[in-house]
Amino acid sequence: MADSKELKQIASQVRRDIVRMVHSAQSGHPGGSLGCADLFVALYFDILKNDPKNFTLDGKDENLFFLSNGHISPVWYSTLARKGFFELSELKTFRQLDSRLQGHPATEEGLTGIRVASGSLGQGLSVASGAALTKKLNGEDKLVYVLMGDGEQQEGQVWEAAMFAAHKKIDNLIGFIDWNNRQIDGDVTDVLDLKDLRAKYESFGWEVLEMDGNNMDMILDTVGEAQKMTGRGKPIMILMKTEMGQGVDFMMGTHKWHGVAPNDEQLEQALQQLDETLGDY
Repeated sequence: MADSKELKQIASQVRRDIVRMVHSAQSGHPGGSLGCADLFVALYFDILKNDPKNFTLDGKDENLFFLSNGHISPVWYSTLARKGFFELSELKTFRQLDSRLQGHPATEEGLTGIRVASGSLGQGLSVASGAALTKKLNGEDKLVYVLMGDGEQQEGQVWEAAMFAAHKKIDNLIGFIDWNNRQIDGDVTDVLDLKDLRAKYESFGWEVLEMDGNNMDMILDTVGEAQKMTGRGKPIMILMKTEMGQGVDFMMGTHKWHGVAPNDEQLEQALQQLDETLGDY
């Protein structure tokens, strides 16, 4: 297991990357990206155990990760670059014309680390279920992970996939829901209340765990627990409590930074709160 102190330092740098990328483009989604930085760092620097130099689109004999809520692409791009999937300098091109780093992840330009285009909300769990079932049919012992947003649970396709995964006993699948209670139009509880998510997934036949998604030690422990639960006939969902805008005080506690870029002054305020640990790109 990786050292959690080191992972926290990487996450701080990823958060710096996020606010700088979105500021430079004057476009993008900093809120959810900041909230999920700890999970992405834990996945790519400890949990997945994949070699970026041997990436393949089909992912045979690899643990796979799919991002369903693709609008939080800044955190994924930063993490992939910091892990060595592509050159760090490419982060400067985020959301620019002809860049591979589009606002939502895409595959046509062959960006290493990305296997499917995403961001049309509700589709990721279906993709991950298919990939995980393929691995079972092929006799692979690898796992498939997928991240969704909590507002995304308002999409009907999510629940079709949830039924399918449980019915087919896809027990090499671990899902995460970024449970920050924020979406573009306001609090999830005000827009379309999800009620008891744990009870819903359990009623669909899933095992359900909960964790603080901004606590690195808890992330590592909870995912480790989930891994031990695989192979028992049920898919696993982890409800991940996070804070949108985590690490930048004026972005926290509100949905308003879901998709707003900081101005020059706000960027400086944000960077003062985030330690530069690996060197800015």
